[in-house]
Amino acid sequence: MSGFWSARRVMVTGGAGFLGRHVVERLHAAGARHVFVPRSAEHDLRDRDAIARALRDGRPDVVIHLAAVVGGIGANRANPGRFFYDNAIMGIQLIEQARLAGVEKLVTVGTVCAYPKHAPVPFREDDLWSGYPEETNAPYGLAKKMLLVQGQAYRQQYGFPAIYLLPVNLYGPGDNFDPAGSHVIPALIKKCVDARRQRLPFVEVWGSGAATREFLYVDDAAEGIVLAAERYDDPEPVNLGAGFEISIRALAALIAELTGYRGELRWDASKPDGQPRRMLDTSRAAERFGFRARTDFREGLRRTIEWYEAMPAAGTPTAAVPIQKGAT
Repeated sequence: MSGFWSARRVMVTGGAGFLGRHVVERLHAAGARHVFVPRSAEHDLRDRDAIARALRDGRPDVVIHLAAVVGGIGANRANPGRFFYDNAIMGIQLIEQARLAGVEKLVTVGTVCAYPKHAPVPFREDDLWSGYPEETNAPYGLAKKMLLVQGQAYRQQYGFPAIYLLPVNLYGPGDNFDPAGSHVIPALIKKCVDARRQRLPFVEVWGSGAATREFLYVDDAAEGIVLAAERYDDPEPVNLGAGFEISIRALAALIAELTGYRGELRWDASKPDGQPRRMLDTSRAAERFGFRARTDFREGLRRTIEWYEAMPAAGTPTAAVPIQKGAT
């Protein structure tokens, strides 16, 4: 521990969500003694006055903004207006109120969905503006992307120390397994576990299976966020990822193997694949603040499956929003 966190008060929006809980744990492990998590019942971050009240209540030196309304492809297609408005208004007003409150540093956690649909792989931060995002999650991705613009503008005009991180798709224990809003890994785990228990002959999977994704274990993501908050203070966005890609077809086969499901994986090509490929260049995070993902993907999946199967009511829907991060 460097002593950096012991001397600072921290506010973590979305700190009770999937990623947020891990970030809060990481902060405590790093020596933070004052971590404030505003809850939506008392502090609705879509409301300017509620944000100002949260900042008065928490009196933070550092704000880590994780709160988001998120979901998989289906949720994004069903709620484009909500996903745009809620994510944009929360971030825009939080950054402004944090500036007015004299916050020492603000960390905005964006999304890989901000990248153009056909960005060169691996995605480099300099390619962020080279095209339009994948259509099914563009409203969400663009809403989060505007917070990068705002942070850079505030740094330029006011000297406000805002940084912006771009994590790839996350997974791990505590993820959202509700089919109405879950992402691909928890959705596949639930389908395979349910099918194994019910002895179903096949599991239906959306798309062709040809799309690729990169996944970052949630503990690794939390470590990267806390390291960046302590060590990074530049306007350029920074990717957080694991530096590999896997096809959805290979992912589904791996999850079926690890869950013990032996039935057929049946692909519904009438459903969208989402972005064709997704993999980040992670060199900037390594160079600027020493972050490298450490969790082996197969081991991370095994831990996630074990956590899910150990839940007293595995398969019971959990709250879909607000949690963080990513689309498919």
